[in-house]
Amino acid sequence: MLRRVTPISHALRLSAACIALAIPGAVYAQEEPQAEEAATQDDEIVVTAQGRTQLLSDVPVAISAVNAETLQNSGANDIRQLNQVAPSLLVSSTGSEANGSARIRGIGTVGDNPGLESSVPVFIDGVYRSRSGIGLNELGEIDRVEVQRGPQGTLGGRNSSAGLISIYSKKPEFTFGGSGELTYGNYDFMRAATSFTGPITEQLAFRVDGVYVKRDGFYRDDQNGRDVNNRDRYFLRGQLLFEPSDALSVRLIADYTFRKEECCAATYVDGTVNQFIGNLNNPSTPLTPLQTTGNNIINVLRDLGQPLAAFNQGYGRLISVSPNRVFTGETKDYGFSGQIDYDLGGASLTSITAYRQYRSGQASDTDYSEVDILYRAPSDDAYRQFHTFTQELRLQGEAFGGKLDWLVGGFYANEKLTVRDNLRFGNQYGRFANCRIVSGGGLAFAYSPTSQSCINPALRPTVSGALGAAGPLVLAALDRLDTMNDVGTTNDRYFQNGTNWALFTHNILHITDTLDLTLGLRYTSDKKKFNATFGNDNTICTANQAALGSLLTTPLAATAGGIIGLSCQGNSTAELNGVSIRDSRSEDEFTGTAILSWKPTDDLLLYTSFARGYKAGGFNLDRSALKSPIATFASVGGAQALVANLQFDPELVDSYEIGAKYSTGPFSLSLSAFRSDFSNFQLNTFNGTVFLVQTINGCSTSLGGADRDLSSATGACAAGDVGYGVRAEGFELEASLVPARNFRVAAGLTYSNTGYRNNLVGNKSGAPLDAALRKLPGDNLSNAPELVATSSVTWTPEIGSGGLTGLVYFDGRLTGDYNTGSDLFPQKEQNGFAVFNARIGLRGPDEAWGIELWGQNIFNQDYAQVAFNTPFQAGTTSAPFVDPQYPGGRQIFSQFLAEPRTYGITLRGKF
Repeated sequence: MLRRVTPISHALRLSAACIALAIPGAVYAQEEPQAEEAATQDDEIVVTAQGRTQLLSDVPVAISAVNAETLQNSGANDIRQLNQVAPSLLVSSTGSEANGSARIRGIGTVGDNPGLESSVPVFIDGVYRSRSGIGLNELGEIDRVEVQRGPQGTLGGRNSSAGLISIYSKKPEFTFGGSGELTYGNYDFMRAATSFTGPITEQLAFRVDGVYVKRDGFYRDDQNGRDVNNRDRYFLRGQLLFEPSDALSVRLIADYTFRKEECCAATYVDGTVNQFIGNLNNPSTPLTPLQTTGNNIINVLRDLGQPLAAFNQGYGRLISVSPNRVFTGETKDYGFSGQIDYDLGGASLTSITAYRQYRSGQASDTDYSEVDILYRAPSDDAYRQFHTFTQELRLQGEAFGGKLDWLVGGFYANEKLTVRDNLRFGNQYGRFANCRIVSGGGLAFAYSPTSQSCINPALRPTVSGALGAAGPLVLAALDRLDTMNDVGTTNDRYFQNGTNWALFTHNILHITDTLDLTLGLRYTSDKKKFNATFGNDNTICTANQAALGSLLTTPLAATAGGIIGLSCQGNSTAELNGVSIRDSRSEDEFTGTAILSWKPTDDLLLYTSFARGYKAGGFNLDRSALKSPIATFASVGGAQALVANLQFDPELVDSYEIGAKYSTGPFSLSLSAFRSDFSNFQLNTFNGTVFLVQTINGCSTSLGGADRDLSSATGACAAGDVGYGVRAEGFELEASLVPARNFRVAAGLTYSNTGYRNNLVGNKSGAPLDAALRKLPGDNLSNAPELVATSSVTWTPEIGSGGLTGLVYFDGRLTGDYNTGSDLFPQKEQNGFAVFNARIGLRGPDEAWGIELWGQNIFNQDYAQVAFNTPFQAGTTSAPFVDPQYPGGRQIFSQFLAEPRTYGITLRGKF
């Protein structure tokens, strides 16, 4: 288990302390005119969560809003830093910084499969971004960020099942101004940013933002002599704002981001988690292949060049990388948008038109070891690319003497997605695969990692005899497998053309001066066309399938199946070379919302709501999901006959919420309680053989534990008994206080019990759950801590009478225990922890200049973003090697670590 850092009770204590601080402060603020003055209506954040400009305190939905000052103080340059100030949000990245995942209330899109849309999409200046990980780029000058919690199934943009993140950049201004920033920190971190704005004519203004960032990596690859997880990126954005009259505003935006970085490495989880690996701290004690306290896979890795000490890497920053393998990645993201706002007199029209192109390529040492097992090369043959056109129209106004605030609109999106892959077996794969087979069963007596097929030459006749009449056949198959090096994908290409359009209406009926009824409805049509072509030079797979297929029904089935499986792992087979498949799907959904809100006083808002959300179905863009690698494609009718295996159904959610918001200026408090039930919850996972997308549902009748066993054939449910599979329920609290001039305290607490239902099935038809997911029933989702607390303190005291001010800023996030793996294996548990950031500085008159010292993760908290099954590195399944916690043998685990402590100095200037 990962070591415990902060008990969950500490999160409760911090939150209680912050609330206790806030409540007396509110009374104090009422008694002190100075504090009243410091917290005027100007402190309120204006949001557009309902398609209208409203004060945050007047919006009857659960939303966190972060202004530019808080973003600057917290050091937020991308959406991941929002974790520190929005307790219901968790943003993390794993195998690629370009493809992160955002979760709200424990719900998010799991895995790194571009075929799945985001449960928490990102919008920048009203423009939908194809996947939420795009928000991990530099953002430039930001006005505010809105994090809407719960399904968003009515207003513009794409539907979302868990929430959304809206980022708004600063607009051009008709007054000349500019700002600049220079930052230097540890890991040779350098950041330069600048922004200029001003008028071109009386009706036309401009803004230009630019950011350049460079940083060394915080992992060290001594094998190849370089740092990994570095940063090297720049960002440019230009804007024009045309306002020929009070009625018309036209805003044009163009931006470009380029990143060339090495990311993302992983470390082996330490020996206390990989608990079947024997005495790793004493290399003089050999780990024999059949040692009951050891694991044969450790022997194989050791004997092929992996230092034993690496299996205790844990939170160390020294990584294992195969010779000449790299993590080089290159990302380009650019686009253009135009927003027109036109006041027609009785109504106003908003149009947002955008085109985006995003391309990200990523090399990797995919086995994360010094043994060369699996890799992606740095080339143009491994990338994902999105071409996205979107158009949104909204028309809104008032009727019946202001009693009805109406809005109607439409949305259209066309997304062309291309994925190319070149995942290949490494230069040691053949010997590794043979040693894995030989060391883990009845052939272990002949184990010889330096010999052909990992078999002692002197014992080959004995091995052949032990296998009976099929002995020569099996040895020939092992010899072929031994030569299976640097083969695999040559050019897999996936194409998906998606069209999404929607009509929606969102209306607020003012029943009385204090009572409102909000009704929203949306109709969405989603269509996807899919085709793929495959290239593969793995002829060893096809040869061994032909040679050993007849043994799969004999006592040698396990041996033959193991050889074929490792020869054809992930459906890497020349049988697919030149093969094409195609398919299409379409779906239509009605979603919407109903909200009843009441303001008994000017300072208090009470509301209750229902919302139905939706996330589109699609295609699993991974050929491994077509079939079990042991079967041949010819035996099951060809790849085209299996294309339906790649489809998955839309995710639907019904959500209920009650809430209250209280705001007096110096003090604000919001509280919400929610319950959301998800049907067809889309889960992307690796089941030990293939990468699959399983849609999770629940059965209303007992399955008698059949969803928790080692069989994928048991645990079916009658279709009429299938219902929701995931429920998120809990409450959220956010408070802020300005007890005195230039002093602000904010606190947040989220309790979310986001878990799987008991008696799970794999789809809406009631098919059995995949056996690799047998730990899911009745447990919480991955990366879904039940309790999270955040707090921040900002103090900007006046220093003397010359206009100088200081800055003292501190924020913290305390997180309860959670599991980081989508399969919820207990070895992937992350104990509770806390992360704190701080900033202290001095600013000149009108903040014309400033100098700041800052630290992120100042106490150097170690924790894993995600732990995962290290590819191919599972020990034998033969007795006595069966690990009851893992349905496939003694698996070795690795982890993607969070960033360590960083610190530095920042110089700012503006005019």
